[in-house]
Amino acid sequence: MALLTRQQIESADDLQTQDVDVPEWGGTVRIRPLTGRERDRLESSLMGTNGKVSTSKLALFRARVAAMCMIDEDGERLFGDADVEVLGAKSAAALHRVAEAAQKLSGLSKEDVEDLTGE
Repeated sequence: MALLTRQQIESADDLQTQDVDVPEWGGTVRIRPLTGRERDRLESSLMGTNGKVSTSKLALFRARVAAMCMIDEDGERLFGDADVEVLGAKSAAALHRVAEAAQKLSGLSKEDVEDLTGE
């Protein structure tokens, strides 16, 4: 395997999309993986001052992941960070399906999520 150049890495299309059927919402949503920056921001948002996951900060975890990963046809996020509460009021089954697909697409293993959420 050849060594990659900086230009090759920067130009690589590594944010592949996936369509997820969400019957509770009457259709399909398109998701993309978290970027490295987004994953770091998500993980750090869960940490308490002691450097461990704060259970109080776990609220709306699935809604946060879904908001960060659902996109429109142009690749723009459907929901911003301020919309997480709105998503949190939606079907838990629908959010779980979207968040689980986004986690898998983002390379977040079940162990990673368990470490973050304690679930």
